[in-house]
Amino acid sequence: MKRQDARFHGILCLDKPEGFTSFDAVAKLRGMIRQRRIGHGGTLDPFATGVLPLFLGRATRLCDMSPVEDKRYTVTLRLGVETNTQDMTGKVLKECDGQISRTDLEALLPLFTGAQQQLPPMYSAVQVGGQRLYDLARQGIEVERQPRDITIHHINLLDYNENTRRAVLDVACSKGTYIRTLCHDLGQKLGVGGAAETLRRTEALGFALQDCVGYDTIAAALEEGEEAFARLLLPLETVFRSCPAVHLSPAQDKMFRNGVRMDLARIHGVPDRESGLLRVLGNQGEFLGVARASYETSELITVRNFCGG
Repeated sequence: MKRQDARFHGILCLDKPEGFTSFDAVAKLRGMIRQRRIGHGGTLDPFATGVLPLFLGRATRLCDMSPVEDKRYTVTLRLGVETNTQDMTGKVLKECDGQISRTDLEALLPLFTGAQQQLPPMYSAVQVGGQRLYDLARQGIEVERQPRDITIHHINLLDYNENTRRAVLDVACSKGTYIRTLCHDLGQKLGVGGAAETLRRTEALGFALQDCVGYDTIAAALEEGEEAFARLLLPLETVFRSCPAVHLSPAQDKMFRNGVRMDLARIHGVPDRESGLLRVLGNQGEFLGVARASYETSELITVRNFCGG
């Protein structure tokens, strides 16, 4: 099959397997469907699994546009150990035999919720001076990093074994939060060290595990035919399903497609106050793009038009 630039358009939610970087996941799909134009939303560590939205064709234009940026994870925290990567794939630096009770752990979790600052780990893709931190870390170089503002919405303790000192946590957080670092910091606060042992992303960019498929499902669909694979794709509009929808008349449909600003008072469905992005639906109910309402000028302003290629 000849490689084509953009044969498929839509969103494929992949349940990323362990051992793949996010780039590996994109590269594998490119090889399977013979299409270059694929991007991903939300990097996952190789040892992590779970929700990785992949954007195909025209959908690559909205990789960085999701109105939902929060993430959710299930992580196994292993207490009593500290590693250079803050997870169990790294080199063990320290071990501690101190015992931690369930009560001790439960009492600590509320202190790590809410708005806070977090120091990015050296083994991360953050750039300092034009270099990725993980590249410097692999050379044995540690540099000063600036803490970043994050929010942890909740940490729920799902299970804890006091004998093995393994805790299973459900964490909902903002974009940019490092769950490995959360595990490290929890362990430090408890005085025994901690590292992430397993990590599974359960929600990202408004998608959840129930939206995902694995490579086996993809391969089976491709074996059946291109139409079967296309049925696995979610439409572009799905990213904006949490946004209010505005409906255009035939004349307004044509104006939007041509990038013309329109009078808010003449458009059906515009919220009474600022609501962020709006889904723009055409005369036949089809998704045309996203816009913002300017209440100062009383205009609908196009943010991104998805009508063309």
